[in-house]
Amino acid sequence: MKISEIKNALDLIEENKNLRKVKDFRMLSATKAVDENNKEYTVFSSNNYLGLTHEKSVIEAGKSALAFGSSSTGSRLTSGSSFELSLLEKNLADFKGCEDALVFNTGYMTNLGVLYALADKKSVIFSDQLNHASIIDGCRISGAKVLVYRHNDMNDLERLLAGLGIPDSFQIFVVSDGVFSMDGDIVNLPALLELKAKYNFCLIIDDAHALGVIGEKGHGTAEYYGLDGKSCGIDIQIGTLSKALAAEGGYAASSKLICDYLRNKSRPFIFSTALPPSVAASANEALNLLKTNGKSLVEKLNFNTRLMRNLLEDAGLPLVKGTTPIIPIVLGETEKALLFSSECLKNGILLSAIRPPSVPEGTSRIRLTVTAAHSEKEIRDCAKIISELWRKL
Repeated sequence: MKISEIKNALDLIEENKNLRKVKDFRMLSATKAVDENNKEYTVFSSNNYLGLTHEKSVIEAGKSALAFGSSSTGSRLTSGSSFELSLLEKNLADFKGCEDALVFNTGYMTNLGVLYALADKKSVIFSDQLNHASIIDGCRISGAKVLVYRHNDMNDLERLLAGLGIPDSFQIFVVSDGVFSMDGDIVNLPALLELKAKYNFCLIIDDAHALGVIGEKGHGTAEYYGLDGKSCGIDIQIGTLSKALAAEGGYAASSKLICDYLRNKSRPFIFSTALPPSVAASANEALNLLKTNGKSLVEKLNFNTRLMRNLLEDAGLPLVKGTTPIIPIVLGETEKALLFSSECLKNGILLSAIRPPSVPEGTSRIRLTVTAAHSEKEIRDCAKIISELWRKL
């Protein structure tokens, strides 16, 4: 695109009601925020699933590590690899039941860094239709042949696997979200593992919205299906530190061989200044809380999720069916989603309207997320306001 064409492109985005603008908030707690006018909101749009961002021990861990500097000062392969980062990687590997783990600066960079390093022109990647943008972009830049299968449709995936005629010299990858970020549904892992046994592909699961959310103790997709991380059949487990773990960054957990290869070939890992010790320390403390209190945290999250879903379903709202704390209210038209979000803000509820290209045309929605930190009163008040607005609109 020519620079001279940018204004026209922006005008078209605005005409389609998809122009984004940044609005600042200050988080006062895991569930409360204020805007620039000091108006207070109850937040139901964050990915802070366990509510650990304002947990005292998580904050104190970050504060203590600030003694070692505000920045890591370099990449992991120069001066930037702190004791805190290496400890976090060790604990992530242990939690996910893998030999090793590698921390990246964001979840987005993790998917780009893994796919770009491992896949090439002699690779074929099969990607779920509703995978996160970071997976889509990682597939694009890898140079591999990319085939997209219908969402969570294992029959369609097998049709593609069986019909392609892939040479033996090619590496096959199948990559999927564990919990899908916009619909909140869960990948059919058992069916994927059956196909893996038959077609011998490398399986990559992105647990960004699954860690701390599903599985009895919050270990993610494998645990949700009763599988042990060490023998679950997932070759690479990807995730973030910025959701349930209340910090910033991403990780890839896998075999020592694959992680060593990524340390040497993954460009986002090699050429980025590392996360500071304070961020790694906070993430590690959040992970420790998940290790020790995972069952009770997940139980609280599940209770809050069921309560919110039941209240909204009883009021007749058009929810996407599911069991995770991602609760989409599909409204269809972008204007309707924007109006609904605006009215919620007026009533002190912070909810985001999700529009194309984040979701397909005609499926604009309110993406409501529940956390373990929400009180029953906050949930009931939110459901009451949303239900009343729904009846008016």
